[in-house]
Amino acid sequence: MTQEHPDASGPQSPTPAGSTRKRKIGFVAVGGVAILLAVVGIVQRHTQYVNLAHETAHNAIPSVQVIFPQPGPDERTLSLPANIAAWYQAPIYAQVSGYVKMWYKDFGAKVKAGDVLAEIDTPGLDAQFAAAKANLNVALARYKLAQITAKRWKALQGTQAVSQQEVDVQAANAEAQKAEVEAAQHDVERYAALEAFKKIVAPFDGVVTSRLADVGDYVNAGRGDIDAHGNATELFSVADVHAMRVFVAVPQDYADIISPRLEADLSIPQYPERTFRAHFLATASAFNASTRTVTTELTLDNKSGELWPNSYATATFHAPGDTEELILPLGAIVFRAEGTQVALVDDTNHVHLVSVTLGTNFGTTVQILRGVKKTDRVINNPSAGLLDGQEVRIVKGTPGYNLPSTPPAAKKAEPQKPVPPTKSSEQEEGDDTRAMPDDSADASEAGARP
Repeated sequence: MTQEHPDASGPQSPTPAGSTRKRKIGFVAVGGVAILLAVVGIVQRHTQYVNLAHETAHNAIPSVQVIFPQPGPDERTLSLPANIAAWYQAPIYAQVSGYVKMWYKDFGAKVKAGDVLAEIDTPGLDAQFAAAKANLNVALARYKLAQITAKRWKALQGTQAVSQQEVDVQAANAEAQKAEVEAAQHDVERYAALEAFKKIVAPFDGVVTSRLADVGDYVNAGRGDIDAHGNATELFSVADVHAMRVFVAVPQDYADIISPRLEADLSIPQYPERTFRAHFLATASAFNASTRTVTTELTLDNKSGELWPNSYATATFHAPGDTEELILPLGAIVFRAEGTQVALVDDTNHVHLVSVTLGTNFGTTVQILRGVKKTDRVINNPSAGLLDGQEVRIVKGTPGYNLPSTPPAAKKAEPQKPVPPTKSSEQEEGDDTRAMPDDSADASEAGARP
């Protein structure tokens, strides 16, 4: 029996064709995911790059805050240091040399005109006064003798006993003796006047503000008390404090506020809760070349005597402002080699540096005389690197720290009030307040004590 062998070309076991297909699909899927992830990554990186470029370009444009020029204040306030002086203040020196015999008024004593402040012992002057009176008596005796002799010679005139020449000589001698008497009388009067200066008296009603004389001190005529260094000092100082004078140095920028209607509120350190009102008295009408200020004098009543001479005070003036002027904060001003400028922003948000002319400085703001208009957008606190023509980005300002970022609204016209009648030019000239009155002036004027 013959054994059969299977045919080599006959059916065999199945091949892994399905698994190969699956592997290909898996490779395709993995490749697609990889491509997708790559695409997503590229897109994300591109998006981030674009955003970064946009943000960089955005941040490259400087951000600024803009403000508009504002109208000036309705009222200007100016505070200046002031010095309070007595209405009258007189240092009193000795007119005769001698030693202080006694003083009667001390610091703070209230005195009347003519009150004796001190007495000076002058033995040398007393001796000279006595000698002058003796010389006067001698001159009187000689004059009487000359008169008698002249009468006798006059009686013999025309006779052969005397000549006319001798008669004339005796008459002239009598006239000469009369002149000697007059000279001696004047000498006595001079020493009598010096004797009166032995008593140091108060020149007016007031308060003794200093006493530099003591019993036994030597005083020199016309020079007061001589100290160890040879310096002359006054014996007393007397001040009239019924009213006070206030001296203020007003800067040239504010000289326009000075007028006869000027008033000031005085703040004095020893009375922190009180304010004193001072009124205009006079002005120098000329500026000090070194300080560019004008000395302005005001006055205030001091009948209570609570204000003392040489006190320091702060004088606050209130003057009407000009609402037509424009002001800007000092931080908006740019100081460069080209001059004083401000940075404006146009409608396309580009910078333009404009030169301006400054006026009055109000402290935190300054007056702009020329260069800007009410509708100009001004950069507040511009950086030093800001260039003309540079593009900027506008941001909102910090509330409470900047001027309004909108143009000022136009003010409505107020109804006109009736104007009181004004004084004529003659009346205005008559209102000029002088520091001293004339002979026909009323005693209540500036220089007279009421």
